[in-house]
Amino acid sequence: MAAQSYDRLEGSIWYDGKLVPWQDANLHVLSHGLHYGSCVFEGERAYGGEIFKCTQHSERLKRSANILDFEIPYSVAEIDAAKRLVIEKNNKQDAYVRPVAWRGSEMMGVSAQNNKIHLAIACWDWPSYFDPAERLKGIRLDLADYRRPDPKTSPCLAKAAGLYMICTISKHKAERKGYADAMMLDWQGRVAECTGANIFFIKDGQIHTPIADCFLDGITRQTVIDLAKRRGITVNERRMMPEELSGMTECFITGTAAEVTAVSEIADWKFTPGKITQQLAEDYTAEVTPKGKKAAA
Repeated sequence: MAAQSYDRLEGSIWYDGKLVPWQDANLHVLSHGLHYGSCVFEGERAYGGEIFKCTQHSERLKRSANILDFEIPYSVAEIDAAKRLVIEKNNKQDAYVRPVAWRGSEMMGVSAQNNKIHLAIACWDWPSYFDPAERLKGIRLDLADYRRPDPKTSPCLAKAAGLYMICTISKHKAERKGYADAMMLDWQGRVAECTGANIFFIKDGQIHTPIADCFLDGITRQTVIDLAKRRGITVNERRMMPEELSGMTECFITGTAAEVTAVSEIADWKFTPGKITQQLAEDYTAEVTPKGKKAAA
């Protein structure tokens, strides 16, 4: 049975300052954000009715818009309140939350400085991003053909819609080959990230992860680095070449959707999900669980 189309879900979406019925939350086909990529968004999760690092996500949404040269006409506090209202009105406890901001349709052309800036926020039930059984034994990754671009050629520190074009292409190709996702290199051939998640490797009890300067420094990435340091695990953020992967024993990816997911294979490189990956996955679950829920558990 096919999943229901996202435009036909039930509920309410916060749209430009008010709640509207789900199927009425539309934009015009000539919106600038659709044609020219002037669109930014966030991916967030609510656990037990509480959005994890809600304000941090709202702050990044505002920064992303500024990088794309527009100002979202709502404060961080107003965005936080709107997200919580959406969770409440849709009666969601464990859900994915998607704020998205874009330039409207007043002008069609590369320049659109006077276009209205829209903001919408939706939430919906979100099952595991990867098959639960695969998450335990480790997912398989392809090696993407496309590379993350030079920071001088794209607004890579924004969570901008246009930056995901090559991610969609790469993930589709990987899935057709039987993989769950793909790892991308950067413009100089160094290890970068996956199509929608950051990547980590383990060798001799230490963690190694690429420097996030040509891709998004994920909020989940930052959280997991902090969790590892709390455990006394050394985290090395550094340049990494693909040939180094043959010496790594464990690998995992992080993201709002992926959370902490073990990796067993990247192209010809093999890894064995181990204790550090498992520990960090457990620590992350504990971290995102609302405090009241922890006490009741």
